[in-house]
Amino acid sequence: MKMKLIIMCCLFFIAADSSAQENDITTALYDTYEQFKEPSLTKRRIKHKELQPLINRLKADPKYTVKVVGKSIEGRNLSLISIGTGPTSVFLWSQMHGDEPTATQAIFDIINFLNGDTFSEEKNAILSNITLHFLPMLNPDGAEAYTRRNRLGIDINRDALMLQSPEGRTLKKVRDSLDADFGFNLHDQSTYYNAERTEKPATISYLAPAYNYEKDINDVRGNAMKVIVFMNRIIQKYAPGQVGRYNDDFEPRAFGDNIQKWGTSAILIESGGYPGDPEKQEIRKLNYVSILSAIYTIAKENYKNIPLEDYEKIPENDRMLFDLKIKGLTYNLLGHNYTLDVGIHRSEVDNASHSSFYYSSTVADQGDLSTFYGYETLDASGYTVKGGKVHPEIFKSLESLKEAEVLKFLKQGYTYVRLESLPTGKKDTHLPIQIVGKDFKAPSLNLRAGMNPTFVLEKDNKIDYAIINGFLIRLNGDKSNFKNALILRK
Repeated sequence: MKMKLIIMCCLFFIAADSSAQENDITTALYDTYEQFKEPSLTKRRIKHKELQPLINRLKADPKYTVKVVGKSIEGRNLSLISIGTGPTSVFLWSQMHGDEPTATQAIFDIINFLNGDTFSEEKNAILSNITLHFLPMLNPDGAEAYTRRNRLGIDINRDALMLQSPEGRTLKKVRDSLDADFGFNLHDQSTYYNAERTEKPATISYLAPAYNYEKDINDVRGNAMKVIVFMNRIIQKYAPGQVGRYNDDFEPRAFGDNIQKWGTSAILIESGGYPGDPEKQEIRKLNYVSILSAIYTIAKENYKNIPLEDYEKIPENDRMLFDLKIKGLTYNLLGHNYTLDVGIHRSEVDNASHSSFYYSSTVADQGDLSTFYGYETLDASGYTVKGGKVHPEIFKSLESLKEAEVLKFLKQGYTYVRLESLPTGKKDTHLPIQIVGKDFKAPSLNLRAGMNPTFVLEKDNKIDYAIINGFLIRLNGDKSNFKNALILRK
């Protein structure tokens, strides 16, 4: 009995020491991130050509092996970047959906870390125990147009059985040739996901995909679950309560499910929303820290001590978020007052080159939204929604309008300003008012799902709030989170 107690105490202290080491590296990675952040990648809409100088630079470094392992439908190279000498093979691929680039940026941050002069002990532990393989931007044609699907119009992540796409065939070929022990399947998800039954966005969501309909757990899937539990603990330090877990219903066409079936511990990571981070740069940092820390715990094999049952404790993903939720406004319809909640989504609309975007908003839902949440929430109890008016003056140009003047218009209930001639090719404005042509007539207010939310909120004959293209503008002088209004041509 005494010997058993001694053994148990030793195991406890070993586990505690391992946990302390991992906490230390996680904190250090977070604190030093700016040293390794790849400076040439700062926006989500990155293109294949922007990655090539970074990849070419590695070809001259003897630590790396860089191979073209396939081509996209439009002929863009798919490159595999490998480093390390360890017996455990870890394969990371990103952007199989072209409009999901957050982890692509994080991959090059991780590579910069591996090339740096610090963290020598940790890097040695990683590279002597692991061989890392990166396949960034699996869907470069989709990235070019900033769209989910590839040039063939199919979802590569549903091509694991038929292998109709060259990108899917490349992924399968690389996985098989490596016979990887671990696979990190890196994605972005909608910013409207939240951690179940909370108002917090699912900044990061995880899944250890099932490999059969019964959702059995073997060692392969169990190891993926344990690493996910470890990564969840890390994210909780920096985005507490902002982690979700995907439903694990088996999808026989999906790569993650099949890669799990083929013997690679598959870890799906989805980058969602984070308040005030439209370009997902804070989420990119969380990817960098959590993935590198996970790689370190795989190298040290400390993940093996993590309780499997902790995986189910991660809240499930839910989709109950709006960009703006307005609670309890009064809406007069046909002479009767009704109390409604209104939920607003702001959709990104790309420019012609898919290099930038503006927002065009819609009412996503209305009615009783008490079970939903908002990144921004306004309690409009006692306020009546009123349709915006068109300012009677016709202005010569956008340049003739000043923001202070526009705010005065909003307080008077004007949400539209007419121009003699609308600027050619321009679809949005930084001014917090909708821009229209000289013959425009304001629509009567008809609150409904799908409409562009542009109206004012009035109480005691005073307008305190304007909603312009789905953005809340506080007219009492408090700061507003306004991005753009629209230039409406009809």
